[in-house]
Amino acid sequence: MTTSINEQYMRAALVEAQKAYVIGEVPIGAVVVHDGVIIGRGHNLREHLNDGVAHAEIMAIQEACGMLQSWRLIDCDLYVTIEPCLMCSGAIVNSRICSVYFGSRDPKAGAVRSLYQVLEDNRMNHQVNVTEGILSKQCSQIMKDFFKAARKRKKKN
Repeated sequence: MTTSINEQYMRAALVEAQKAYVIGEVPIGAVVVHDGVIIGRGHNLREHLNDGVAHAEIMAIQEACGMLQSWRLIDCDLYVTIEPCLMCSGAIVNSRICSVYFGSRDPKAGAVRSLYQVLEDNRMNHQVNVTEGILSKQCSQIMKDFFKAARKRKKKN
């Protein structure tokens, strides 16, 4: 895929991240793409749903599975603003997603490149193509802005 197409899908993931930001959730967004069409969208909802697995990737994968009426997302790609964690990486592998594109690394929880390389591990029953750095500055900036505002609120209280 061309860079502009990848950026288009990452912008859609950033829209999801902004939705999370507005409601006070950690601003991570994700979209699942099949045959050039977004079939799953998600943003973090852990606080609102009181659900530890309500990560952006999981929400997008669940919607995509519903759209395709299958747990197998073989011909699908996932775009996510921040490097997936270990849980989400497991869901990506188990969903048989073809490729993952992410914006910025997560040095504290990233399981794609930072702490682990789960998606490309040949010991797994499925490997996923990985591309990183798409709109990296925008993806990391929304996180920085969110946590800066959170620290400011905490200090004020």
